[in-house]
Amino acid sequence: MTSFPTRARALTTQLLAAPLLVAPLLTASLLAACASVPASGPTADAAPATAAPVDVGILAFNDFHGNIEAPKASISWPDGKGGTVQVPAGGAAQLASALDALRKDFRYSATVSAGDLISASPLASSLFLDEPTIGVMNRLKLDFNSVGNHEFDRGRKELLRIQNGGCEKNTLRQPCQLEAYKGANFQYLSASTYTEDGKTLFPATGIKSFGTGKDKVVIGFVGLTLKDTPTLVSPGGINGLRFGDEAEAINRAVPVLLKEGADAIVVLIHQGGAQSDTSDPNACTGFSGDIDPILAKISPRVDVVISGHTHQAYICERPRAGTHPLLLTSAGSYGRLVTRMDLKIDPASRRVLSASARNVPVQSQAYTTAHGSVPNTDLVTQYAPRPDIQAYVQRYVDAARTYAQRTVGHLSGSALRNWAGEDNERKGGSLDELIADSQLAATKANGAQIAFMNTGGVRANLEPGAEGAVTFAKIYAVQPFGNTLSTRTYTGAEIKAVLESGVGAKPSASLLIPSANVTYTIDMSQPVGQRITALTYNGQPMAMDARFRVTMNSFLEQGGDGYTGFTKGTEPTVGGLDLDALEAWMSAVPVRQVPTEHRVRILGK
Repeated sequence: MTSFPTRARALTTQLLAAPLLVAPLLTASLLAACASVPASGPTADAAPATAAPVDVGILAFNDFHGNIEAPKASISWPDGKGGTVQVPAGGAAQLASALDALRKDFRYSATVSAGDLISASPLASSLFLDEPTIGVMNRLKLDFNSVGNHEFDRGRKELLRIQNGGCEKNTLRQPCQLEAYKGANFQYLSASTYTEDGKTLFPATGIKSFGTGKDKVVIGFVGLTLKDTPTLVSPGGINGLRFGDEAEAINRAVPVLLKEGADAIVVLIHQGGAQSDTSDPNACTGFSGDIDPILAKISPRVDVVISGHTHQAYICERPRAGTHPLLLTSAGSYGRLVTRMDLKIDPASRRVLSASARNVPVQSQAYTTAHGSVPNTDLVTQYAPRPDIQAYVQRYVDAARTYAQRTVGHLSGSALRNWAGEDNERKGGSLDELIADSQLAATKANGAQIAFMNTGGVRANLEPGAEGAVTFAKIYAVQPFGNTLSTRTYTGAEIKAVLESGVGAKPSASLLIPSANVTYTIDMSQPVGQRITALTYNGQPMAMDARFRVTMNSFLEQGGDGYTGFTKGTEPTVGGLDLDALEAWMSAVPVRQVPTEHRVRILGK
């Protein structure tokens, strides 16, 4: 009989353990891949095979972000005629059916995720602290999930509750609203996230074994998040944690897993890249990304790297010396694709003979939005929702509906993250300005004179319905993090220094968009430290020696997005929730006008 211990022999690495030295890998261009990868064969001293190779399926996804309902989103899929078709995809109940069908292809299989299962989630999950997402994953029989950066959005204590269960209140929202929360049946893995005592926050590795006797094979998993996580989450929530080098953590875990009997080693890492042409999720066209330097340094005993974070889909092979190519995969985001992977393992030599993968669309029902309709297609399988998952999700959807559908105000038009005709999200748009204005208005009583909003904290466009009506669900999709507002005092020189830090030698992932009384220009042709020009307050050049009361969300106030200068002001005056500020701003007038001016100009790039 087959053994499926999802937590058995899960290990914790020590921070000070010596890193494993590895041979350098070949550097070569990335190749498109979906076919089986040939192995170079057993090493010279390997025992001759006495048993047939064992097939093990690995089903993987990443960046689910609490999309328990079908997200009214699509994927691009080749139409077989040189073009593409949009396929409606996603939804937990459809994902469950897809996984059930794909498991039938294998006698043995494991189901894993490469991080960001939760947070930045739609209302039906996020309103309930993503407890229903974990309930779905338990029902899907997920085995392991690497910790993503968004798993830390609500802080360390809340993430530990997500793993272990319970109803302790660690945020402004009430846990266990619909049912007692019992925790995750799967194991979080965090090989590169260290606590104050030098141990990993969660086990670094996990083992899953298949078969018995001479036919037994063992797969070891290493899970980790990206080193840059502290710049992507509120620092207060990760106080005391250290995020180490990814390759070093992987290489330290490899000999541990080999000692534990692993025949194959699979890395689940919340870091990734992207193709230059995204029309085929099973290709690797012009691939590049922050995952590349990590792959160049990891042990040749790693067989597969399942990645995430970028929300992009790809299947890549990286050639290397002395073993089969390294297989690199990602399934995009929101449960719209599942990576179906086939490992052929020789139980005698304890080596992977070949590894192949393809991304499978989770086609769900057709849908229509303001941008048009996305019909079903016969090019790929359509999955009917699994009834038990559908009923479970519907319970949370119904609970959220009344709260979500109430009208909070009216807009004069669409408020967008990007100005029309501009494709650079870092520039911001009318919605960022609307949010900044709302936060300034909400904190006037605390003396606020200026407000800044980070573009990365705006998660969706705000498009009103009939007669300009905006529902709570729509503004929640824009700002799902539950940040509080803080107001601190800074000099004009300190404000300019913060703005300069965002466009310096290592630019921030977000720009800072100001309230209506501030404008500035970024001139990227100027030297670092001199790129912020024409900084004004109330139409006049901002006085560098004057003092200003500045409002921002708690993520920024704690140095998020790399804006550490915001931590250096006076002690903060803490206000209410960012979402409450936006709702109050919307409801204060019959119709809120959408900003039309560009408060930030970018030159020289």
